[in-house]
Amino acid sequence: MTTSFKLNLPQGTLITGRWKGGRYLIQRLLGQGANGVVYLVKQVDSARLYALKMGFDTVDIQSEINVLKALQRQGKRLGSAKRDLTYLVEVDDYSLQGREIPFYVMRYIKGEPLRVFLSRRGSQWLDVAGLNLLRQLRSLHVSGWVFGDLKPENVLVGSYGEVELIDYGGVSGMGRSVKQFTEWYDRGFWNAGGRTAEASYDWFSFAVVCIHLLAEQPLKQAATQLPQMRSSSDLLNLIRTESALERYREWLRRAVEGEFQDTAEACLLWKELVLRPRPEVKKKAATPVWIISAFAVSVTLLIYSLYLALRF
Repeated sequence: MTTSFKLNLPQGTLITGRWKGGRYLIQRLLGQGANGVVYLVKQVDSARLYALKMGFDTVDIQSEINVLKALQRQGKRLGSAKRDLTYLVEVDDYSLQGREIPFYVMRYIKGEPLRVFLSRRGSQWLDVAGLNLLRQLRSLHVSGWVFGDLKPENVLVGSYGEVELIDYGGVSGMGRSVKQFTEWYDRGFWNAGGRTAEASYDWFSFAVVCIHLLAEQPLKQAATQLPQMRSSSDLLNLIRTESALERYREWLRRAVEGEFQDTAEACLLWKELVLRPRPEVKKKAATPVWIISAFAVSVTLLIYSLYLALRF
């Protein structure tokens, strides 16, 4: 078992697998958690980009590998040709300073963290990114896993709203205790339920992610209350009163209260809400042409992305 120590490998570091000899060049850091770090790497032989996670604990990393294998098997059983099913590319060890560090390589979507993506493209892109994220969660739940540590930093979004979860360190088997969580997105933090790994735990986390992205300041105020004062009522009040959440209001309420029958129903209801037309924005003073053009391009891409998402 590998004991915990700091990993801070610079860009250009060559990772060579001890047993299989796979070679990967580090491009940049994607994320860091309690049990490991995730790098964007380029495979030397193919020049393809992947996400590579190095773990601090062999048992933890093997658990994540088991999850990815289960998702891969499930995708093959379903016979889906609509997306890349290669969750897991390679598993090996890396020798560093006399230590053997386990790592695995998984697929990578060229994208950016969810918060960055929405700030650049506009909050309306939560429609398609949210649907694709829920579909990722549905695949996990069907395979008997709960993601657990769902937060914007763990979600990468591609050009057309396609979504990839990049850190499976918090994944737990259904019915077990959630292994990792981040306070704001944790059901226990809001005194809204336990930390048992179940589908409703992920729905709750996703709902708080949406609130955080669209109504950050009110959420901060609610979160800074004394622990004994916090409750799901605080979240429900935000959902009911914040105008930025109006489009998603009923879905978010049901997610916070755990009212979906399963994640398939959660996906279906999200899909129905994104099909509803958005209200027209009232015209104001003359807007610069470049802003109009940029908005038109964004809307066109959003419509195309929704078409791609909704047809599958």
